[in-house]
Amino acid sequence: MTDSDIDRAAAAIGEGELVVYPTETVYGLAADALDPDAVSRVFEAKGRDRSKPISFAVPSVPAALEYVRASDRERQFMARFLPGPVTVLCARREQVPDELTAGRDRVGVRIPDHDLALALCERAGTPITATSANVSGEGSVRRLGELDRTIRETAAATLDGGETAGTESTVVDVSTGTIHRRGARADEIERWLDEH
Repeated sequence: MTDSDIDRAAAAIGEGELVVYPTETVYGLAADALDPDAVSRVFEAKGRDRSKPISFAVPSVPAALEYVRASDRERQFMARFLPGPVTVLCARREQVPDELTAGRDRVGVRIPDHDLALALCERAGTPITATSANVSGEGSVRRLGELDRTIRETAAATLDGGETAGTESTVVDVSTGTIHRRGARADEIERWLDEH
């Protein structure tokens, strides 16, 4: 992958297009998370139920805090586990659209621990959708060759990061101490929640 590949992918996101990108878990499907039309295209490409929210990815905790309100405990959690294979549910700010959160007041935040994903987040200049690059109900994609034809044809760009680890991120609501989906580092997260 070259810088110009990442620039082209970031430009596609800026134009409302979809991009497939690698993370430290599985391949993700990126669009401008603040653009309701682009978010709708992600739902359409995946055949995803619109009542199921989608998370967003940003390059850093300070970037995340521009789009969410986080308690001291949530900030401590982020400082400990991000970047990493963790999705943290936080109270969204006004600019985060209903389309992304399925009308809920909380949104999932991802800061991928992957150089290519972070570079894309940085260059896109906006939160990008952080949802797996697969048709809903199908297995997650660990290498580009596994991409469903529908996703491949819908994406304006694909960034090849080789094979990914394949373990889903752990989804956690720190405010209630609830793990909504157990994935990478779930036991460690559980211990942290018990102790803080």
